[in-house]
Amino acid sequence: MKTRMTILLAGLAPLAFIAQAADITNAMIENAAKDTKNVLSFGMGTQGQRYSTLTQINTKTVGQLVPAWSFSFGGEKQRGQESQPIIANGKMFVTASYSRIFAIDLKTGNKLWKYEHRLPEAIMPCCDVVNRGAAVYGNLVIFGTLDAQLVALDQNTGKIVWKEKVDDYAAGYSMTAAPLIAKGVLITGVSGGEFGIVGRVEGRNPLTGELLWTRPTVEGHMGYKYDKDGKAIEAGVTGTVNKSWPGELWKTGGASTWMGGTYDPVTGLAYFGTGNPAPWNSHLRPGDNLYSSSTLALDPTTGQIKWAYQSTPNDSWDFDGANEFVTFDMNGKRYGGKADRNGFFYVIDAKTGQLQNAFPFVNKITWASGIDLKTGRPNFIAANRPSDPTKGDGKKGSTVFAAPAFLGAKNQMPMAYSPQTGLFYVPANEWGMEIWNEPITYKKGGAYLGAGFTIKPLNDDYIGALRAVDPKTGKIVWENKNSAPLWGGVMTTAGGLVFYGTPEGYLKAVDAKSGKELWKFQTGSGVVAPPVTWEDGGVQYVAVVSGWGGAVPLWGGEVAKKVNFLEQGGSVWVFKLATKI
Repeated sequence: MKTRMTILLAGLAPLAFIAQAADITNAMIENAAKDTKNVLSFGMGTQGQRYSTLTQINTKTVGQLVPAWSFSFGGEKQRGQESQPIIANGKMFVTASYSRIFAIDLKTGNKLWKYEHRLPEAIMPCCDVVNRGAAVYGNLVIFGTLDAQLVALDQNTGKIVWKEKVDDYAAGYSMTAAPLIAKGVLITGVSGGEFGIVGRVEGRNPLTGELLWTRPTVEGHMGYKYDKDGKAIEAGVTGTVNKSWPGELWKTGGASTWMGGTYDPVTGLAYFGTGNPAPWNSHLRPGDNLYSSSTLALDPTTGQIKWAYQSTPNDSWDFDGANEFVTFDMNGKRYGGKADRNGFFYVIDAKTGQLQNAFPFVNKITWASGIDLKTGRPNFIAANRPSDPTKGDGKKGSTVFAAPAFLGAKNQMPMAYSPQTGLFYVPANEWGMEIWNEPITYKKGGAYLGAGFTIKPLNDDYIGALRAVDPKTGKIVWENKNSAPLWGGVMTTAGGLVFYGTPEGYLKAVDAKSGKELWKFQTGSGVVAPPVTWEDGGVQYVAVVSGWGGAVPLWGGEVAKKVNFLEQGGSVWVFKLATKI
């Protein structure tokens, strides 16, 4: 308990104390982006750039890439596999659907241990039974579960060291994101925005699971910090009650933090995106509805909101702002890039939250004509907002066509940034939807939408497109179109490469400057996860999880029909060069 309080009250002071007995230290995690032998955090570094300095696999040698080993998750629990592997101390830690996690020997591909969380039958995940990854700290590997628990396991044995309930799964809470470690604090969010939960970010002692602070992400709710005895102490209301949420709907306001966060040691801030406000019917909740569909910059040691930027005020289209905020250097300053579900790419001062630039990264956007760079607000197109059902027959509002579709111009699949090229590599999707509003009332554990929809493709030849985006100019430097939606993440390397997967089952490598395809491999099922790379014994490896699923086959409407031939699976593939270079 003494260690916990020291973290809370003194910020950085206790870190040396924790580090003495830790296998994975704070310093290792803060420098993870430069560590070529391990992958110690989601995002291949807490900043989330997904860039590796390794060069053995490059534009000239990538054609020689062959499988080193493959590991099957087994069983009947195939569904969507969105996990990013963690590489540490000769082991791979990889999560799988239905709240499972495996430890695998890096050299042989042999299973070292498996932990399978016992889930209740009544779990209510909105968008498949996925898990996106784990965190490592000390000798622990930590991940969230579909029944809204955090589980910490011994890295060597897989035995439970601590387990904490985060919230009530029967109310719609779940956890799908990889936890974040920042300044010695375990920081997590929650999923469940479609069930009227209240989003929040929490900080815990990673060695014990004890709660240090909580910060709600819906205006009007109280934040808390916790004393040495675990007693809650009020740490201020988020925003101002009823200022942007008239009435009572802020009490079930959504804004879930379901994708987790990033942390930048340069600014000392953690960044979390927030999801849609609840319900979807925006006419029930006039106002901006802070802090939904936003990016929040938090103090990792206290949870205090340092700045916030809202990308879709009074969201009516389910344009979650939960996408990752990736920090990078440009023109001598520290910025963050965010490819939002609403179709606009935002460049924001990472220290102050001041908007620098915003531009489309998809071809069709109907809800707004652009972003006002002075105010930071979108220029709404009023006619393209779904109408109020109470103005008609009371049962259904008028149907409008909106683009992007609610699954977003970019969804959970993380983008990558290369300091070598100065470009972001964004897995984008071109689709639209017919959407209308309906009456709705909150019921605990029930879907809380107040809208109906049908997703439709916009083009005959493609839906997905990997795009190289210049954050300075807003230009698309190159694109690679894909027939099915892109739902897997991206990685880029100093070898001049960009790696990404497709639902058709391919892991691909393309030239980072031109987009020219240089290599591909059929993994046997759709790739909806991000690849990673590391070196061991002078050999560079690349890994990716394969297993079709996620939100598209569940929510995709006419798009889902176009990809219903894709097979499910569950495995991780590891590659290396066929000959030593």
